[in-house]
Amino acid sequence: MKKLMMAAVGGIAGGVLVSTQIAGPLLAQEAANNTSVYEQLDLFGDIFERIRENYVEEVDEAELIEAAINGMLISLDPHSSYISASDFEDMQVQTRGEFGGLGIEVTQEDGFVRVITPMDGTPAMEAGVEAGDYITHVDSEALLGLTLEEAVDLMRGPVGSDIIITVVREGADEPFDITITRDRIQLTAVRARLEGNTAVLRVSTFSDQTFPNLRDGLEGLIEEVGGLENMNGVVLDLRNNPGGLLSQAIRVSDAFLEQGEIVSTRGREPQDGERYNATPGDMINGLPMVVLINGGSASASEIVAGALQDHRRAVVVGTQSFGKGSVQSVMPLAGDGAMRLTTSLYYTPSGRSIQALGVAPDIIVEQRDPVEVDEDEDRPDRSEAGLRGAIENSSLTEDELNLLEEERAAAEAAATLRNDDYQLAYAIDILTGLNALGPN
Repeated sequence: MKKLMMAAVGGIAGGVLVSTQIAGPLLAQEAANNTSVYEQLDLFGDIFERIRENYVEEVDEAELIEAAINGMLISLDPHSSYISASDFEDMQVQTRGEFGGLGIEVTQEDGFVRVITPMDGTPAMEAGVEAGDYITHVDSEALLGLTLEEAVDLMRGPVGSDIIITVVREGADEPFDITITRDRIQLTAVRARLEGNTAVLRVSTFSDQTFPNLRDGLEGLIEEVGGLENMNGVVLDLRNNPGGLLSQAIRVSDAFLEQGEIVSTRGREPQDGERYNATPGDMINGLPMVVLINGGSASASEIVAGALQDHRRAVVVGTQSFGKGSVQSVMPLAGDGAMRLTTSLYYTPSGRSIQALGVAPDIIVEQRDPVEVDEDEDRPDRSEAGLRGAIENSSLTEDELNLLEEERAAAEAAATLRNDDYQLAYAIDILTGLNALGPN
C-alpha cells in the first residue's frame, strides 16, 4: 500500500515538474513578447513627440494620431480602415440606400484606386466609368500615396459641382479624363421588369431595401403574367453589384431555396464561425433561374451567386466575379468614429472560399458592344416566302396569323435585346430552352 501511495505521489510530483518545465519557457516567451510590444509603443510615443516638437510646420495632433491608426489598419488588407465620425455617418446613410457623390464603389490595390463598379443610374455610370478602371488623379491631384479614405474624400463635394477624374483603362493607349457632375445618389435596390414572359430582377446593391424591393417587384410580375404557370423563369442580374449587407444577401438567396446552407463565415478561431441556412419556401416554386455576374459583382453578390450555384438552383452566366470574400466588422469607437476590421472569410455551401478567386460562371459569356443598325435599310427576304411566285400558305386561320405576327414581334424584340445586352439575351435564351424541355 505504501508503495502504491509513493508511486502516486511520485506521479503527481513528476506532473508538476513537467508542467513547470513546459510553462516556464512559455511564460518567459510571453513576457519577452510583451516587453517587445511595450518597446514598440514607446517608440511610437517617441516619434509622435519628435514630430510634434520638430516638424517644420505645426501639426494637428488629432489628425496625426488618426493617420497612424489608419496606417496600422490599412497595412492589414485593402478593406480594413479607420472611419472618421463624418464618414461613419455617411456609411450608415449609404446602407439605407441614399447618399451623395459620384456613384462608384472603389477599392485600393498597391496604392492605386480601382473601380469595383459604377452603380446603376448614377453620374459615374452615365459619364462612362467602367468596372476595372484605375483612377489616378482627381482634378489633376495625384491619388498615389493617399489612403483610400483620403482619395474618396477628394471625390466628394457639393451636389451639382463638377469633378475631373483621370482614368487608366485596360485596352486604352493613354490615360484620359472624365468629367462627372456630383449628385445625390438615390439607389433603387431592385428594378423588376418583364422580357416576354421572363422576369428580370436587376439588383444593383444590397441595402435595407433590397429584399423588400425584390419580393414586391417579383410578386407584381407574377400577377402581370397571370400566375407562375405563365412565367418562363427568372433572371437575377447581379452584374456590377458591389455588395452590401450580408443579411440581405442571405434573404435574397433564401427567397429561392427550400433548404440547406447559404453561406458560412470562418474567423481566426473555429468557434467564431457562423453558418446561415435557408428556410422552407421558394418564391417561384422551382421555376428555372439564371444568375448574371461579371467582374463588378462583389461580396454579397458573390454570396448569392455561389449559394444558388452550389445548390444547382440556378445557372450562373457571365464572367468571373470580383473575388471579395472577406467579412468586415464595423466597430464603433470613442469620438463617434469606427473601425472597419476584416474578421472572417465567406465560404459557399460547398466550402469554396470566394476570397481572391470569385465565382466562376457555369457558362462564360462576354458582353458585346451594340452594333448600329440602319432601320431604313432594305434586307432581302432569304426564305421561301421571299421567292418570286412562291405559293402562299392559305391554311392558316386568322388566330394563327395573329399568333404568327406576335411571334415575329417577339423575335424582333429578342434581336434588339441581343444587340443591346447580349448577356441578358443569352440568359433568357437559356430559360426558354429549359422550358422547351418541359418539366423534369
